[in-house]
Amino acid sequence: MKAAYLTGHGGPEKFVYGDVPDPVAGPGEIVVDVYAASVNAADYKVRLGGSAYRGASKLKFPYILGRDFSGIVSALGDGVDDLEIGDAVFGVMDAGIEGCYAEKVAIKAALVAKKLYGLDHPEAAAMALTSLTAIWALEDTAHLQPGETILIQGGAGGVAGFAIQFAKHIGATVITTASARNHTYVRSLGADRIIDYNAIDFRTVVAGCDVVFDTVGGEVQAHSYEVLKPGGRLVWIAPAPAGFPPPRSDVEVLRPRVARDRAHLERMKELLVAKAVWPPALTAFKLEDAAEAHRISEGRHLQGKLVLIARTST
Repeated sequence: MKAAYLTGHGGPEKFVYGDVPDPVAGPGEIVVDVYAASVNAADYKVRLGGSAYRGASKLKFPYILGRDFSGIVSALGDGVDDLEIGDAVFGVMDAGIEGCYAEKVAIKAALVAKKLYGLDHPEAAAMALTSLTAIWALEDTAHLQPGETILIQGGAGGVAGFAIQFAKHIGATVITTASARNHTYVRSLGADRIIDYNAIDFRTVVAGCDVVFDTVGGEVQAHSYEVLKPGGRLVWIAPAPAGFPPPRSDVEVLRPRVARDRAHLERMKELLVAKAVWPPALTAFKLEDAAEAHRISEGRHLQGKLVLIARTST
């Protein structure tokens, strides 16, 4: 099969598009012919290595990135009886396992769900890990309630964009940060208030939040404590500065577990059917152009999600 793989840590030039061995389905696994794979912010950090991403130093090259995908089941391992060859599925690789920047991937059958009819492969790939992360963050971790106020940092991104829609469905008041060029987009997702982080310090216009969901990290997370009310919850998926001590003991600091499972993918499908959420804005590249996709991802100003197209749907 063809894959976009890394030959070492470094810039996007470390990608090579070429032949690698086909995966084989082990017990409880399936092989999926990948039609689309998602590009996540964590991917370029793994590519960079060093202090950019914990665990990246343990990679063995050549290495295939990619955590979520959509495609067609092409092989079944022993013990798989709830899927059939030809099923359209989408899913997220188990924690610590990647490999979706390729024409085929092997994965535990329990970690995929059947793709909704009418949702195309790029849309399904783009929503897999983002929806799973946002649902874990808001529903399972923050326990966001109707009538609460949530500040979602970095609203134009994939996870944050899904979170805006989901928070509105729950019945919360949603404040988000985004650059001016993304205000129309995040408003279309349901944001009640939008703060241009290039022009306004959010701390000067926001206070008394029940929840902050931080997808940005760094100093943004450090400053987010200041807008939470006593007893509030700070939920994060991007870390604070190294060595940063939480400045308040009267708020909860929570990191979502984000376990990979079929149940949360099915929850996303329920939300889609209910028209509570919809696919993000997509920017697509061919699989062989993974390096260019990474250049855009690393810029951290993308609206919606990047996807790689491994094969064309028929």
